[in-house]
Amino acid sequence: MHLLSQILTPERTVCHAHGPSKKRLFETIAELVCANEPLLHYDNILNHLITREKLGSTGLGQGIAIPHCRVGNCTQPLGALLSLEKPIPFDAPDEQPVDLLFVLLVPEEARQQHLDILANIARLFNQQQFCGQLRAARDSCTLYEVACSGAD
Repeated sequence: MHLLSQILTPERTVCHAHGPSKKRLFETIAELVCANEPLLHYDNILNHLITREKLGSTGLGQGIAIPHCRVGNCTQPLGALLSLEKPIPFDAPDEQPVDLLFVLLVPEEARQQHLDILANIARLFNQQQFCGQLRAARDSCTLYEVACSGAD
């Protein structure tokens, strides 16, 4: 089974999301994640994402960012995938704006699992062909299908 299909759901996949700033985007992500996860709370998710981003940008370069954090009340790794309507500044090393984000939330105690999943996602999003297919998706359903099937 593909990594992304284990942690991503169609409900947490958004094509052409509106995100005029990092903060607004993190608000959208917190809403998205909490909508179907009753144990997770909006303020908690938002604060964790913002706090992690203050430690250093989660922008990888080439228009990709992988915001991630460990969260209490999170019982298993969760992912969210967003392509943006318009790229936004993200303080990436190459100074390019971000238009693709994969968000990773893991249980508070899952330190090594967090690092392992994060490394695998970073390798996947370093593949230009994969990212090109994600960027070509025109709706959320297609974006989800590409992410889960193209993640070989």
